[in-house]
Amino acid sequence: MSDLIRIQFVCLGNICRSPLAEVVFRDKVEEKGLKEKFDIESSGTGDWHVGEGADSRMRQTADEFGHSLEDHRAQQFQAADLEAYDHVFVMDKSNLNDVLYFDEEDRHSGKVRLFREFDPNPGDYQVPDPYYGGDEGFKNVYDIVSRTSEVILERLIAEYDLNGEAN
Repeated sequence: MSDLIRIQFVCLGNICRSPLAEVVFRDKVEEKGLKEKFDIESSGTGDWHVGEGADSRMRQTADEFGHSLEDHRAQQFQAADLEAYDHVFVMDKSNLNDVLYFDEEDRHSGKVRLFREFDPNPGDYQVPDPYYGGDEGFKNVYDIVSRTSEVILERLIAEYDLNGEAN
């Protein structure tokens, strides 16, 4: 396990944004032939949806773009995750504050980043929460997640010198 690059995506409830980022990023990793190099998870800062599947609207959006969220079950971010993961990508500033709250000794802040720091079109650097909006919000989140995941993966390939490892 120690050789894996451990990635966690975090949003509020772990039923919309972070599970989408998890599955999209995982699919991009598999397309590059790097599945064996990564451990990819997602979680939420809140506990309201623990054990539930992804939001039906996000499942539908993922399906439309060839990704499956059918096996997803929401889980809550834990303080131990800061130690366990190499990179924690949070969806908005509130998530950032909630995750860094667990970093009492300020030992892990360098691995916790806003997801959209890597977005070529970062806007306000936050992935909008589509939960209370209409269907267009889910498509917008997909577009953000797809292009940003591509950039993050390319950066990690360079950082960990994985170019020679892809099939």
